[in-house]
Amino acid sequence: MSGAHSAREAALEALERCRRDGAWSALALDAAIERYGLDRRDAAFASRLVLGVLQNDRYLDHYIDLYRGGRAGKLQPKLRDILRLGAYQLLFMDKVPRSAAVNESVKLCKTAGLDRASGLANALLRRVAEAGDALPPIPGAGSATYLSLRYSQPLWLAERLIGERGYAFTEAFFAVNNEAAPLTIQVNSLKIAPEDYRRALQRMGFDVEEQPGLPGCLSLKGGQVSALPGFDEGLFYVQDFAARMAVEAAAPEKGMKVLDACAAPGGKSFACAIRMENEGRILSCDIHEKKLRLLKEGALRLGICCIETRARDARVFDPALEEAFDLVLADVPCSGLGVIRKRPEIRQKCEEEIAALPAIQTDILDTVCRCVRPGGVLLYSTCTVLRAENQDQVRAFLSRHPDYAAEDFGLGEIGSRDGMCELWPQREGTDGFFIAKLRRKQP
Repeated sequence: MSGAHSAREAALEALERCRRDGAWSALALDAAIERYGLDRRDAAFASRLVLGVLQNDRYLDHYIDLYRGGRAGKLQPKLRDILRLGAYQLLFMDKVPRSAAVNESVKLCKTAGLDRASGLANALLRRVAEAGDALPPIPGAGSATYLSLRYSQPLWLAERLIGERGYAFTEAFFAVNNEAAPLTIQVNSLKIAPEDYRRALQRMGFDVEEQPGLPGCLSLKGGQVSALPGFDEGLFYVQDFAARMAVEAAAPEKGMKVLDACAAPGGKSFACAIRMENEGRILSCDIHEKKLRLLKEGALRLGICCIETRARDARVFDPALEEAFDLVLADVPCSGLGVIRKRPEIRQKCEEEIAALPAIQTDILDTVCRCVRPGGVLLYSTCTVLRAENQDQVRAFLSRHPDYAAEDFGLGEIGSRDGMCELWPQREGTDGFFIAKLRRKQP
């Protein structure tokens, strides 16, 4: 059996786990790649298939249903997964021969126990292949419905962002969400000079770009963590530029006492520790013990010894922590809509679920703000793009807490306004992210 066919089988298995069990795509992919023993090339192919299908599921379904020719009845979920895989290859992967996309999808039907559906798959995908670049256009151009279908985004999100940002801005955001995100890493300067590590990657043939103004922030096109040198030795960790920018805005210094109130998976705690040259105290908290174990393992790998972990709910105040910290990071639970291109399954969240988040964020802010000493900083951040979780949340907090004031900051060419900064993937090239710097006034 060819490696390409095994890659398609692995992709089908990962998609089924995402659909059936609600698994995160990255975890489902890793498990399928390991089970099928894929080499680096086939693993990359399987990854692109899974990510592409999840990013374009509604768009693919539109044409699958269109070319079913009016057949009645619902498609079996696994058959729809197979048809999506085939249609994605036909519509988005120019280097895959059309005959291979069709024939391999028919084979998948047979290996998946759907022999009776192989004829349907063959006929439908051949119609898609014959249409080529002459597909019937998506209806409703210029509307929220069009953007929702064309980019496989929730209709409610299209409507809200058009209302807040305008049509062109929303379309640009949706378009970049359907592209592959680069791998972004932070060099651990406690162990190696960032310039030395960058040169080592370039000597190995990696295409590396630096983030201006952020030493040790590197972007790798098409890179995989497992292929990079020095992971086990703790020479780097994975973190998007935006999250590092939040730490730079907070500006922790050597010897400070820092509370990372919602710390998992630990990137901001690590960035603080490195910026503080491993001197001071960082209390990294999370409600989930399992995530804290991973954070501790990460700190050990990186050689960081100033981090202490504690399982606690950030909404519950601990009097022992009152006014105990120079800096408090509140990277609160949010809708995650700024990282859809990395976690495409986030687009399946319902509006009602997201509407409940601001109340949780408010509770966390009102609790952790009491842990900041007078003159200290509260750094609020999210990886979402909704004003209700970002600007509205900060303004409401400042109205409730007159002992805090917004403080402007600069991040290279990027600056804040009223102490707040938005980052967008189509504009800054980062995750969609929000940062607010709030300083507690001296009495």
